[in-house]
Amino acid sequence: MVDVSAKAVTEREAVARGEVAMRPATLALIAAGTMPKGDVLAVAKLAGIMAAKRTAELIPLCHPLGLTHVDVTLAPEPARRRVTIESRVRVAAKTGVEMEALTAVAVAGLTLYDMCKAVDREMTIGAIRLVEKRGGKSGTFRRRES
Repeated sequence: MVDVSAKAVTEREAVARGEVAMRPATLALIAAGTMPKGDVLAVAKLAGIMAAKRTAELIPLCHPLGLTHVDVTLAPEPARRRVTIESRVRVAAKTGVEMEALTAVAVAGLTLYDMCKAVDREMTIGAIRLVEKRGGKSGTFRRRES
């Protein structure tokens, strides 16, 4: 791991996004809450939150952090045939929470896929990216999205 002992503790936040593209019929089942495995959006949200908290166990050399806030939102977008996933993670620490935010999105997407694969194996998980980060020595980063 990188030695962060000389760094100051600061408030840090990261926002990540991704998406799962699918057939319109699959999205309709999710929106109606009639997927055979249950409430896809609620379970995927919980999975993303749990994953953020366990990032250091999943990603080698990642510092374990005492997160102060994790939120994951999943928004069905019927016109674009996808569910958009966004995570927002905060901490007061010596290192940032970008990996925790990205992990939350990735695991939420994987969970959504797992819960829906019986009806749509052609779903695509993608566009996982850091959208914004604040805090620390490097300051603020905001991705320009179109």
